[in-house]
Amino acid sequence: MWAIVVALFFLQAPDFNAEGMSALESGKYDAAEQAFVKAIAADPRDYTAHFNLALAYGFQHKDAEGIAEYRKTLELHPKLYEAELNGGILLLRQKNPAGALPLFEDAAAQKPKEFRPVYYLAECQLQTGDAVKAEQTYRTALELNGKAAGAELGMAHALARQGKLADAAPHFRQAAQLDPNYRDSLLELADLYEQNKQSEEALAIYREFPDNAAVQERTGALLLAGNKYAEAIPRLEEAYTKDATEANRVALAMAYLFANQLDKALPLFGQAVAAEPPNFDLRMAYARALRDHKQYPAAAEQFYAALKLKPNDRAAWRDLGAMLYLAKDYPRALEALDKARQLGEDTAGTAFVRAIMLDEMKQLKPALEAYRHFLELSKGHENQEWQAQQRMKLIQRELEKR
Repeated sequence: MWAIVVALFFLQAPDFNAEGMSALESGKYDAAEQAFVKAIAADPRDYTAHFNLALAYGFQHKDAEGIAEYRKTLELHPKLYEAELNGGILLLRQKNPAGALPLFEDAAAQKPKEFRPVYYLAECQLQTGDAVKAEQTYRTALELNGKAAGAELGMAHALARQGKLADAAPHFRQAAQLDPNYRDSLLELADLYEQNKQSEEALAIYREFPDNAAVQERTGALLLAGNKYAEAIPRLEEAYTKDATEANRVALAMAYLFANQLDKALPLFGQAVAAEPPNFDLRMAYARALRDHKQYPAAAEQFYAALKLKPNDRAAWRDLGAMLYLAKDYPRALEALDKARQLGEDTAGTAFVRAIMLDEMKQLKPALEAYRHFLELSKGHENQEWQAQQRMKLIQRELEKR
C-alpha cells in the first residue's frame, strides 16, 4: 500500500522544467521565469534550469538578472557555448563590451565557422578600442556571411578609426546597400569626410538626401564655407522653407549677405536679432549688412547694441568707427576709433582714417600727428603714404602762417 502511495507521489510531482519550456515556446516569459525559479529551488545545480531562466529573463529585457543566470550556468557547466554567446549578447546590450569580450573569444574559438560569435567578437574588440583586431575579425565575419550589413558597417568603423577613410568608404556604402536601415550611416561617412577636409566628397553624399532639411542646411553651410554662394542659396532656401529654425534663418541670411543680395538678407537678420537679442555675433553681422546697404543710422544702432553686450570688443569699435566715418559723423567716429586704439586696434588703416577726419575737421596739429603715426605703421600703402606726406607739408605751412 505505502509503495503505491510513494509511486503516485513521484508520478504527480510537477515537472517545472517542462512547464517552463512550454511557457517559453508559447512566449509566456513571465510564466517561464516562475517555473524555472521553482526548478532551481528543487535542484540548484541544474545548469539547464539556470540557462533557461536566463533565456526567460533576456526575453523580458531583465538583462542584469539574465547575465547573472548565464554566469551561474557557466559556473556549473564551463565553456557552454550557448551560455557564452547569449550572455555576451546581454552584456553588449548593457554596454559592457569588456565583460562580454572573453565570452565571445571562447565562443568564437569553439565555433570559428559560425558567423554570430565571430561578429560579436569583432563588435567587442571595436568597442573596447582595438580597431586593428576588430578589422581582422570583421573580415572573417564577412567571409562567413557576405550579406551581413552590420558587419559591413562594423568594418567601416574599424577602418575609419585607423584613419583608413578611403578603405572604409566602400563598406559604409555596402552596409547601406544591403540594408536600407543603414542608409543614414552615409551621413556619418560625410561627416568623416568633412573632418578630413574632403568637402567635395561630403557634398556628394549630402546631395543624396534632398528631402532631409537638416542635411540640406549642412550642405548650404558647407557651400557657404567654400564661397559657393550661388549654389548654397537654393539649398538653404529649401532647408528654411521646410524647417524655419533660427539656424536655418541665419545661414540663409549669411548666404544672401555674401552673395550681395542685401534686400533679402536684411529682413532675415532683423527677425533673427529680434528672436535672439543677446547674440553678439548676430548683431554684428546685421550691423555690417546694414552698413553695406548704406543704412548707416540703423547700422550704428546695431553696433552700439552689440557693444553693450561686449564693451571691450575692439573689432566692433573699429567697425563702428569706420561706418560712422562713411556716414561723415566724424566726432563719434573718432571716439569709436580712439576706443578701438585703447583696446589695441592700432593699424595703418585706422590711423589713416583718423588723420583724414581730423584734417577735414581742421584740427591741424592732431591731424599732423595722426598722419605721422600712419606713416610709422604703414608698409606698402604707397598711394596713402604719398597723400599723407603731401597733406603733412600743407598742414606744416598752414601752421607756420599762424
